[in-house]
Amino acid sequence: MSNFIRNAWYVAAWSTEIDDDLRRFTILGDHVVMYRKSDGGVVALEDRCPHRLLPLSKGKRVGDNVQCGYHGLTFDCSGACVRVPGQTNLPKSAYVEAFPTEERHGIVWIWMGDAARADTSKIFDMPEFTDPGWKVHHGDALHLRSNYLNVAENLVDPAHVSFVHPTTLGNAASENVPVHVQTEGEAIVAWRWIRDAEPIGFFKGFGGFTGNVDRWHYYYLYTPCTAVIDFGSAPAEEAIAEDERDKGVRIFALHFITPVTETYSIDRWMHIRNTALDDPEAETTMDKMFRTAFQEDKDILEAVQEEENRPAKRRPIRIAIDKGPLVYRKRINDLIELERTEDLASDPSPAFVYHD
Repeated sequence: MSNFIRNAWYVAAWSTEIDDDLRRFTILGDHVVMYRKSDGGVVALEDRCPHRLLPLSKGKRVGDNVQCGYHGLTFDCSGACVRVPGQTNLPKSAYVEAFPTEERHGIVWIWMGDAARADTSKIFDMPEFTDPGWKVHHGDALHLRSNYLNVAENLVDPAHVSFVHPTTLGNAASENVPVHVQTEGEAIVAWRWIRDAEPIGFFKGFGGFTGNVDRWHYYYLYTPCTAVIDFGSAPAEEAIAEDERDKGVRIFALHFITPVTETYSIDRWMHIRNTALDDPEAETTMDKMFRTAFQEDKDILEAVQEEENRPAKRRPIRIAIDKGPLVYRKRINDLIELERTEDLASDPSPAFVYHD
């Protein structure tokens, strides 16, 4: 059984990835053809003609419609077939699934489940996207040969930073600092403060700190797989309180994870910062450091996936830092089971339902 939640908003692409051309994307194991209409809106259709199964992405645009490259069946933006060459009747089964999309802040979101339940108010947002006191910068799309659950768990895990990112996002000063976890509310939150310690490599390079600092990591993980990491530093002598983080150099690193298949994910990352708002060099510096750090995550996660693909002799052990990931897995499993139960209840012939 798949471990994907379908009734949820996922990031399909950066806005810059979609233009007038027909482009194939794979999301939750499904192939989707996406393009922009003449009015700029984003269309997302099942990328498979129902006749001989040729991907529609191998066809061509006819106005805002898509024509199959094999026999010319043509589909409109709703997925309905509007032309079958050589005949006037249109078979009822001649359609492709259309997926709701929404574009905000340079991000294209897609709903892969029941279209009637696609509530755009549920799309992730935060006030800093439009606050003039913050600078928003899109990063890259990091491709990982890893299940999205492992990627998401890594993003609610401050404890790994000391060991995986010792020269960029962490150092030895945080190794024995306890991680606090809160599992109530919409997001799972894991956090810790490291007081009066040497600054990490990131803030030496970007923040310019030379003396000791107080630094923090707050990891927020939203179901199904959006993560926000609030991290920063302030001079140790200022002794800022936990609710005074805006007084320091504060950065939100956002990670939008798109499950591609069971063993392949895309992490589109960006950052929002409260300093160097008009300095393009800051973005170049930060991107370089982020790429180094996220490559370290990629190496770890892909190695873990390789081992998960092999037969296991025993179950992995759990330790104190695993509280957040364990709650996350339970939330995912509960939502998947709820969707499965709802599907069975709505099907008039549940005995014939197939779930891959």
